[in-house]
Parts: sequence; structure tokens; C-alpha cells
Amino acid sequence: MSSSFDWAAGYPSQRLPVFGRNIVSTSHPLAAQAGLRMLGQGGNAVDAAIAAAAAMTIVEPCSNGLGSDAFAILWDGDKLHGLNASGGAPKGWTPEYFRTRYGDDARAPAKRGWDSVTVPGAVAAWVALSERFGHLAFADLMAPAIEIAERGYAVPWVVRQKWAMAASLPELTGQPGFAQAFLPRGRAPEVGELFRFPEAARTLRLIADTYGEAFYRGEVAQAIEQHAKAHGGALTAADLAAFRPEWVETISTAYAGHELHEIPPNGQGIAALIALGILSHFDLAGMKPDSVSAQHLQIEAMKLAFADTYRYVSDPASMEVTPAQMLDPEYLSQRARLIDRHRAQDFGAGNPVKGGTIYLTAVDERGMMVSFIQSNYMGFGSGVVVPGYGVSLQNRGHGFSLRAGSPNLVAPGKRPFHTIIPAFLTKGGAPQMSFGVMGGNMQPQGHLQTLVRLLDFRQEPQAACDAPRWRFNQGRSINVEATMPAGTREGLRALGHQVESFQDSYQDFGAGQFIWRLGDPAVEGYVAASDPRRDGLAAAF
Repeated sequence: MSSSFDWAAGYPSQRLPVFGRNIVSTSHPLAAQAGLRMLGQGGNAVDAAIAAAAAMTIVEPCSNGLGSDAFAILWDGDKLHGLNASGGAPKGWTPEYFRTRYGDDARAPAKRGWDSVTVPGAVAAWVALSERFGHLAFADLMAPAIEIAERGYAVPWVVRQKWAMAASLPELTGQPGFAQAFLPRGRAPEVGELFRFPEAARTLRLIADTYGEAFYRGEVAQAIEQHAKAHGGALTAADLAAFRPEWVETISTAYAGHELHEIPPNGQGIAALIALGILSHFDLAGMKPDSVSAQHLQIEAMKLAFADTYRYVSDPASMEVTPAQMLDPEYLSQRARLIDRHRAQDFGAGNPVKGGTIYLTAVDERGMMVSFIQSNYMGFGSGVVVPGYGVSLQNRGHGFSLRAGSPNLVAPGKRPFHTIIPAFLTKGGAPQMSFGVMGGNMQPQGHLQTLVRLLDFRQEPQAACDAPRWRFNQGRSINVEATMPAGTREGLRALGHQVESFQDSYQDFGAGQFIWRLGDPAVEGYVAASDPRRDGLAAAF
């Protein structure tokens, strides 16, 4: 398969593809090294992924923390497994709860603060993965993160950029515990300045010593409940104790001789599957990669996919339609016929009924491949940090609706709509690539754009990662990276797209990690790419 890539294709970048039999690719070098350390100690890809994920809570706190949610897809050597570790709403959350606190006109739970916090699932994901597939002792996996938190690290450029932006927002800096944890000198750290997080190290030790029990049914859970109660929050230790991550079957669609796998709802991975299913009705491989026509078709397919995703996707128990109905080939063929090659459109949802995130991936020479994502959602999540424990909590509750009739109407224990989505590619049922692209609603858009480049245009993973991207917003509005060819930008405007061009290294155009299997993992190994839009690294041996 490797010989079919155009290895000469490329875009301006600070990165080159990385080759090896054991690889960890993350958005921070210290996390990649934490994972590689586990592989060097005889661990497998799951051990590496967990160690990297724990380290990421310390080195990229603007994107994730100990109070994150998480999802994973992994190939265990024989088959795929999916893990949904997104937590549900506190038992006290109802539409009436929020209307009483915020008025009858409130459309969603709070954006920040305790009224945006659902049960965090990331720590439970680490435990579940380790119990079922890990090789090393769980406490060993926490050791690199504990060391980094206690000794500190020099803050890198991209992380500092987003940290400083957050420090300018009163909606964050005013949240309980935020300034104490993340503004240790009354400001965000400078590039190269040392940041220590001993409170988080304390919690990581408790997690390590109790196999996560302290977080959900022990000392940390009690501290979370007490902090919530002190600040009017509804989350309780009972909510935490009741949480269990869910092992799930992936959902998939065929494209260009491969199969893309995503986690089923309550996440938005189905949007990438819908868009690819629509694009399968067009000959993209016969077009030029950066041509107006190729980009226009992808944008329009993504619009159609989002229209259905935002209309129908929620916690599966409250969905009006099934993923199978949304991915029905006949239905996607009908949706494809709505695309006009000569003009941009604003699409509504169809009727499929008949009648702030980090991503990492790790692989090993025995063939295990892990696609893992965890997030606090918007930069620094809720802004709430539990004092003495360094638990920064996500704000996934903001993904609920307070609108009657919405599939995402808030309810006790219900899981909100999620943006974070790991991905996995197979070919004929065999593993091919573990990958993901982080960044809000850019994630399925990044999956789509990079896969088209890999599979239709035969661009190698780093080139597909480096290539300029677009981001659909709403209506006919799109953002494009400033590196997109001027002729392509103008051509899209001529078709009616409302194009705004700018450069952002963090959120707006996503950031991905990719590991492609070259053949026998113990012989040919893999090739990996790490997105230059972050501070990351693909590390191999």
C-alpha cells in the first residue's frame, strides 16, 4: 500500500513523515515520549495511549484535564472495539432546573461554570482500556504524568497562545479555582516559562494507587461534590459513582476501497460517514486535489451531513432515527443529487426515515492500534478547577438544549451531543490507519478532507495533514486557511461561498495525528504524521 502514495507531494510544513514499528503521535512531545516510555518498558499500544493521555492533561490544559470526557477506537490484533466514556447529566438537571436559574428564554445550559459540567469520563476510559487490553501495571502508566506535573515543564508556543487567550476572558478567570490553578503568577505562563501542577499530581497518584476508584468513589469524588455544593452546582458523588464507560460497536461506511469507522451517537462522527457516503457518488479521484471543483463538492457534502447530524444526533435513547437509517445508501444517493456543481447552497435536514480537545494515537509492532481522544470541550472547559486536586472540568453540558422537542433536551443521566470523535480506517476488514482531527465541529470536516487526500489523491499522511483546509460554519459561510491557493479561494467565491481567509494554529482548522500501517507491523511497520498546527510530535522506535 505504501508504494501507491505520492511521496513527493507536499505543502509548506515544519514536519516530515515518521517511520517506525512502534509509534506514539500526540500534540505535545512530552506526552508522545510518555507513551514511548511505556512501549520501551514492554507495554503495548494501549499502555502507551493511556500514559500519553494522562500526560496530556498536564501539558495541554487548555484542551483537556482530569475532568475530561473521552472516546477510543482500537484494533486489538483481531477486531475493532469502540469505547464511549462520555458522562451523563447530573441527576438534578432538568429543563425546569435551568429555567429557574436562568429564565424562560434560556436556550441551553450555561457555557461555563458548574452548570455546564456533566460527569467526567476520561479517567474511567483509562481504567477500562487498561483492564481489558493493557499489559503494564496501571500505576506505571500514571508515572510520567505525575513526574511532569511535579517537576513542571516549559510551556510551548501554541499552548501558550491559547492559554493567554483564555486568561483574557472573565467568563473563565472568574470561575472557582481557575486563577489558582492556571494563572499562578496572575497571568498565563510565557513561552518557555516553567509551569508546575502539584495538585494534579496528587490526584494522579490517587488515581494510580486506587485504579481510578478515588476519582469516582473516593476522596476525589467527595472533593468534587463539596466544591460543586459550595458553588451551587448539582454534580454529586453519587453521579460520579454511578458512571460506567460503554463498550460499543463502531459504525462505518465504505469509501475508495476502504472503510471509515466512527463511534456511534451521541457523537458527531456520523457526519464524516454521511459526507463520504455522499461523495462516493462523485469522481473526486479524477480531479486535482486543490481544485475548486474538488473542494466545492467536499464542502457541499459536509453541509448536507451536518444538517442531518444537528437535526437527529443525540443520546441514542432519544434519537428519532437510527444511524443505519441516516447512512442508508439509497438515502445518501438522494442527498448527493441535491448538490449543484455550479453553486453553493444552504441545506436543511433530510428525512432518513423510510415511509478546546486533544487527540493521540499509538501503535505497536504486534499490530495493536489505538485511536484516542479526550477533551474539556471549549478552551479550559467549564473553567472550574477543584482546589487541592487540580481537576479541571469539562463543559459538555452546554451541548444540551432547553428547547422542548429537541433530541438533545437535557434530562437526568442523559449524555449530551459530543463533538470529539476518534476515527479508524480499515481495508477489507484489516487495519489500515488510526487517526483523528481535533477542533470542535472541524473534526468530521478534518476526517473528510484528509481521507479524500489520502485515498483519492494518494497524498502521504504528512502531506494530507499539512494541506490547507476549509471549515464550514453555517449557511454558505466557510473559513479557509491563508495557505489555500488564491485561485481556489476566488473560485469558491464565484460559486457563492462566503469565504473568509485567515490563519489559526489551534482550533479553527483542526489538528490531527495519523498512523498508517505499511504492512506487517513487525517488518515494514508504520508511517506517522503529526499536525504542524500544534506543538506535537510523532515519536517512534
